Amino acid sequence: MAVIDGQKVKLFSLSANKKLAQEISEYTKIPLSNCEVKRFADGEIGLNIEETVRGHHVFIIQPTHSPVNENIMELLIMIDAVKRASAKSVNVVMPYYGYSRQDRKSASRQPISAKLIANLLEKAGADRVISMDLHAGQIQGFFDIPIDNFVAMPIIVDYFRDKFNNEEDLVIVSPDHGGAVRARRMGNAMHAPIAIIDKSRPKDNEVEMMGIVGDVRGKVAIIIDDLIDTAGTIASASHALKAAGAKEVYAACTHPVFSHPAIQRINDSAIKEIICTNTIELSSDKQSPKVIQLSIASLIGQGIMNIVEDKPLSSLFETTDQKNEKQS
Repeated sequence: MAVIDGQKVKLFSLSANKKLAQEISEYTKIPLSNCEVKRFADGEIGLNIEETVRGHHVFIIQPTHSPVNENIMELLIMIDAVKRASAKSVNVVMPYYGYSRQDRKSASRQPISAKLIANLLEKAGADRVISMDLHAGQIQGFFDIPIDNFVAMPIIVDYFRDKFNNEEDLVIVSPDHGGAVRARRMGNAMHAPIAIIDKSRPKDNEVEMMGIVGDVRGKVAIIIDDLIDTAGTIASASHALKAAGAKEVYAACTHPVFSHPAIQRINDSAIKEIICTNTIELSSDKQSPKVIQLSIASLIGQGIMNIVEDKPLSSLFETTDQKNEKQS
């Protein structure tokens, strides 16, 4: 437990990303509290909170990546447990929001699963949700409780700015038309033009490249997306960019989902590096020499501190250069 501004605060980690939880704990100086998660013989999830949470502001760290359904169920059971144990508030830190790609009906008789997850979190007893780079911004409107959608853009921009130090001729590339706003935001931050991959998707996880809108010849191309799943899009995009004359190709995303055969495609692609964050902890079979993970622990940790201390979160959405400009 920690006491911040007179508020009793506890931090818990479930099974999905204990390494990130430990980093957040070290940043905030809030120790991780004890919680035992177990499986019964039939696969049901049980847990035991080994210390009191009565009157505490509780933060539960649990991204909901693969195994998605297991991680979501763990989280729902934990929310219910701390709510019934008289926690003052239940704050869900879910850096990766599972089912976020099912945010609308694209055909008749399809579910809106992202809305269902929001309903489940609220019904279980969550008072607040902290997430990162939601696949669709409108998911925030699915909630009737506060939801903070943090962005990894400042962390990614700072990395590339330090790497190239404004010495390279850069172009920021969106892998599809839907990501053009994200690419434009990064392009503005790095004072670089953008290009767009014009593609079609015959069916889920299959991509057919069409062409490139914009000039990439002789430039260092950085493909930016919110997540990389099977890596079919960025692998195809990297070859198209090289064929169009790009000098080097990099890629960046917030969420490294990396479903099979992503790592093989990444290793075989023309991409020099993929920069991602640690919203998802990568198992040994999802790692590659090309993949570099940046930690979001300080961003999430400072967000937790600001929430407890009733401070604004807006400064956490700025790059280092933007912060320095305000101070000068």
